[in-house]
Amino acid sequence: MKVVVVDDGGLIGVETALWVRDHGHEVDVISAPEGLHSLSREEIAAALHDCAVVIDLSCQPSLAAGTLIEGQSLVVDEESLARSWLCSTSGLLRAEKAAGVKHHVSLSVVGVDRIGSEGVFRVLQAQESLVQRSGTSYSILRATQMFESAEDIATAGTEDGIVRVPPLEVRPVALTDVAMLLAHTAVSRPLIGVHEIAGPEKFRLDAFIRAALPAHLEYRRVFTDVRSPFFGARPRPSDLLPGVGAFIAQTTYREWFNSRPAPDIPS
Repeated sequence: MKVVVVDDGGLIGVETALWVRDHGHEVDVISAPEGLHSLSREEIAAALHDCAVVIDLSCQPSLAAGTLIEGQSLVVDEESLARSWLCSTSGLLRAEKAAGVKHHVSLSVVGVDRIGSEGVFRVLQAQESLVQRSGTSYSILRATQMFESAEDIATAGTEDGIVRVPPLEVRPVALTDVAMLLAHTAVSRPLIGVHEIAGPEKFRLDAFIRAALPAHLEYRRVFTDVRSPFFGARPRPSDLLPGVGAFIAQTTYREWFNSRPAPDIPS
């Protein structure tokens, strides 16, 4: 079976493809850092030839979802983001239908169903709706914040050199664990629904960011600020926690931290 992974140039696309290959399936990666609109219909159609499953990782909350303005935290233009992401998703779904793809797997974020009216979460909710109404069998995997995203979250909340983070409860998860579950979901029967994945430990987001900032970035002070937005939204304290029935990954933050390579520290 051929599986195609569509990503935005981040690490999770390659990691997911490796796990799909470990399941014994053929896998290709379409990497589009500028968005799928940067690829022609012919290029996408060629990539999806004989494809049975598509794993769409192309639209994820990151610094690319907004604009970093000097002296301010990340500013999210919801309308512009919606046009870009929803255009990419609808175009991909049309291409899948033309190619005879049987299963669409989409990565989303825990909390979309509770924070769906603001910021990146509003766009993600609309994207999920597109997938659900597409007519293609689908699986949506919502993940909590990944350990690897701590620096991006800090940068998104930085104003005048100070990191302002709301006191939200989170259960961050290792990217590898998310990639592993994405691959398993892709080679299994479609869920025709939503599944969640979270890490084994609960933290407060501000405490997690404070602990997770790399040593060479510790000059940035982390302040707890209840008014600070999170990727354009203002979630309630428990909105980012998974619900009952979520898959709980086993990798703890300490295990992940101790296993990663030492960072390059500028001289």
